This record gives sequence, structure tokens and C-alpha cells, in this order.
Amino acid sequence: MKYLALLVATFAMLSPLFLVGIRKYTGTQAKRALGTNIIAFFGCLVMATVLGFGGSASAAAPVMDTAAQAASGMADGMKYIGSALAVGLSGIGGGIAVSAAASSALGAISENDKNFGKALIFVGLAEGVALYGLIVALLLLFT
Repeated sequence: MKYLALLVATFAMLSPLFLVGIRKYTGTQAKRALGTNIIAFFGCLVMATVLGFGGSASAAAPVMDTAAQAASGMADGMKYIGSALAVGLSGIGGGIAVSAAASSALGAISENDKNFGKALIFVGLAEGVALYGLIVALLLLFT
């Protein structure tokens, strides 16, 4: 059952690539591909939460009852989902912030060369958002 769910999740995540390929030949808008990608992401998120992907099994681990084993698998799965969301969303936010700050910084530097230091600080602060997300994800994974 888990292999079938994994196959469906993989197909759902790769389906927007097919829509982008079709868009190249037909010339339609990319909104459908973006919507399909968002729906596939949240569908896979719900599927991973419900089925409890993740968890570790070891031969040296003590034998647990089924309920404790399911709770452990669910906790591990949620830990991985949380760390993935922390890295992904902070990376998207950092990219948006850097794009806005860097273009403004280049405009300010082109007018006055003395603004280079201030502009560099603002771009560095925008990049820090993605690093904070990575630190939060590492804390989630290793605690």
C-alpha cells in the first residue's frame, strides 16, 4: 500500500512538468501548472500525514506495541515535514527578499557609490532569512 501511495505522490509532484511541456506547444498560461503543483504538494502533505511516512525501524530496538510504533512513525514523519517546510518556505521568502533588496541596492549604488556598504548590509539581512530556516530545520531533525 505504501508503495502505491509513494508512486501516486511521485506522479502528482511530477505532473506539472508535463503541463509545462504541453504549454510550450500550445501557448496556454502557466497558471494551470502552478495550481496543479500547489494542489499536488498539499495532497502529498496530507497523504504523508495520514499514512505516517517516516519512522525508523531497527533490529536492536525493543519491541513496541502497534499503537506506540504508529505514534513514533507519525512523530518522525511530522518532524521531516516540518523541517522541509521550514527550509522551503524560508528559501522562498529569502529569494523574494533578496530580489527586491538587490535590485534596489544596484539602483542606489548606480546613483551614489557611497551607498555600497548600506546596500550590502540590507542584502545580507535578506539572505539571513533562509539561513534561519535551515537552522530551524536542523534543530527539528536532530533534537
